[in-house]
Amino acid sequence: MAVPKKKVSPGRKKQRRQFYALKPEGHVVCPNCLDTRRPHRVCVCGFYDGRQVTQPKTQSTETA
Repeated sequence: MAVPKKKVSPGRKKQRRQFYALKPEGHVVCPNCLDTRRPHRVCVCGFYDGRQVTQPKTQSTETA
């Protein structure tokens, strides 16, 4: 079994772990409804790549 010869310094440990940090998500603006959305996904208004691909999602408001 491999055993480390020397202790890993705190700086070396942090340097190795710096890639584990969370990165901010990218967002683009929908040209149809001007809402932000994730890239390469259908917007809530139903547009993708400049054309209507699905029916827009509507929020149902039920009154009881």
